[in-house]
Amino acid sequence: MSLAEVRSLCKSYPGFELRDVSFDLEPGRITGFIGRNGAGKTTTIKCMLNLVRPSSGGVSYFGMPLVGNEDAIKPRIGYSTGAVNYYPQKKIRDIVAVTRTFFPNWDEAAYREYLEIFAIDENKRPRELSEGMKVKFNLLLALSHRAEILILDEPTSGLDPFSREELIEDFKRLRDRGAAILFSTHIISDVEKCADDIAYISKGRLAAALPREDFRASFGSEGETLEETVIRMERSAANA
Repeated sequence: MSLAEVRSLCKSYPGFELRDVSFDLEPGRITGFIGRNGAGKTTTIKCMLNLVRPSSGGVSYFGMPLVGNEDAIKPRIGYSTGAVNYYPQKKIRDIVAVTRTFFPNWDEAAYREYLEIFAIDENKRPRELSEGMKVKFNLLLALSHRAEILILDEPTSGLDPFSREELIEDFKRLRDRGAAILFSTHIISDVEKCADDIAYISKGRLAAALPREDFRASFGSEGETLEETVIRMERSAANA
């Protein structure tokens, strides 16, 4: 059963149009949401979180439409852009103390478990964290209120290869615990390492939403990596 259903999302801006984007997120699976910068990934995610209103279409979570049910849905969703916008001078333990008061389903045992898994020092301040650790801190907060869906917008962008690899292993661990993960990125090689499903967007239109192996079978050529396949598809789209 899908935990999230995105149906026919459209959003118009001057110079850009998101058109008929549809896909599902399922428990225990990572969906790699791929496309070049400006293809519509962040616009889709903002519509999914009701940060912007779509021109048409909609999103449902847990069998409920997002519009009208945000209070019930959003505590069950974790969102990370890879950035930390908290008070840079406050210690992590103080930020967490405030954050937990906003979530009635805060799970202190889960918080302590992920604090250890991610090796985060509560006495540090956000400004003292590496970029990779900032992403982990966002994940820590999401998982501590038992988020069932994680929506990650370019979480590995700007990280060094070692930090990216470490985060990808964390995503796999979370998937194996049953989370549904939407992992948006333009770094195709990262998706190739962990995604179960591929949602590929180009110029505001969803070109494919398939299990990874079906995507390869439908669009790949023998011997190609996923990155090479997508680059070839992008070149074809640009010349069309």
